[in-house]
Amino acid sequence: MDEKAAAADLMQMVNGYQVSQAICVAATLGIADHLAHGARSSDELALAADAHPQSLYRLLRALASVGVLHEGEARQFSLTALGAGLRSDAEHSVAPWARMVGRAYYRDAWGELLHSVRTGENAFAHAHGTGVWQYRLDHPEESLIFDRAMSSFVPAVAAAVLAAYDFGRFDVVMDVGGGQGALLAAILSRNPSQRGILFDQPLVVEGAGAVLQAASVADRCRVLGGDFFAAVPDGAEAHVMKWILHDWDDERSIAVLKSCRRAIRPDGTLVVLEAVLAPPNEGARAKFADLNMLAVPGGQERTKDEFAKLFAASGFKLTRVIDAGPRISIIEGEPT
Repeated sequence: MDEKAAAADLMQMVNGYQVSQAICVAATLGIADHLAHGARSSDELALAADAHPQSLYRLLRALASVGVLHEGEARQFSLTALGAGLRSDAEHSVAPWARMVGRAYYRDAWGELLHSVRTGENAFAHAHGTGVWQYRLDHPEESLIFDRAMSSFVPAVAAAVLAAYDFGRFDVVMDVGGGQGALLAAILSRNPSQRGILFDQPLVVEGAGAVLQAASVADRCRVLGGDFFAAVPDGAEAHVMKWILHDWDDERSIAVLKSCRRAIRPDGTLVVLEAVLAPPNEGARAKFADLNMLAVPGGQERTKDEFAKLFAASGFKLTRVIDAGPRISIIEGEPT
């Protein structure tokens, strides 16, 4: 690549936040849903989305220039295959995540990334004076948007994990920090004789009943609230944690794992579902997710060796790592 082309590519990366924010605005306005049944004019979309007509047109034509939409004659817009992923009913909808990352409080944390890199301190806390979890407790509307974003990933992740790993050998599976139970419901649905325990903060699991009932597994699942830093319920052969450890530094991650170690059966299995960092010069998705952990919750993504060290410090031995797809690996451990 010559110098001019390299500079052009670099400029595109530098301006990448503009594309991201434009997509976030379109998702917040529900543009893809308004186009679900075919092309519409920008004026029609402005009326449907309660937006300023000319300003919305400028947003739509910009998105059409990067392939999210298609602009036809007379300012008619339609969805492309790329833009269809912003529909709320898409199988792998990106809309809930796009709505969340476009929120001002979230962007403000990334705006303080320089502070984190210089000091090692959490950018979110520096920007807002409190950690992200407390912030969301204080702002329930943001917590709801976050929960929807996280839930949108579960169907694809659950399918990938269930295709790669056999949970059927366990009689009782506990999802530690399992939210409202979507992943556990998928596991129990696959294994009709299995029982489950859903464990998370009391306010989080309040909404689990509807999820478990919809999957017809409520009668096989106990729902318990608590603090996984303090203690985890006993009685499970397998402890599953999806995207929990990456939210925390090593000290706090070890605290969670030690809670699991105290509760797990002697012959039990620890099943951690996280991204595993690739070797140098590879794996951009996970490495930028790691920057997100630095900026927002204050945690980190990890290499296989780093997971092994966490396990060893907590009374577990890492037994194997199974690649389940671009977002997730299965890091398995056993008590020592």
